[in-house]
Amino acid sequence: MNADCQDFKYKELTEKTIKIFYRVYNKLGYGFLEKIYENTMMIEFKKEGIPAVSESPI
Repeated sequence: MNADCQDFKYKELTEKTIKIFYRVYNKLGYGFLEKIYENTMMIEFKKEGIPAVSESPI
């Protein structure tokens, strides 16, 4: 079974999330604390109109 041919439920959201991750990482580079990347990702999610909660309790 080829995963590329499947129609995943959250495919579009997953693609957007990965693009945001790479945008943040390419802009900041490596070496920062995780919280810096987290805050920047949250800003990018807000810009894209994606509702997100940081470190939500399970």
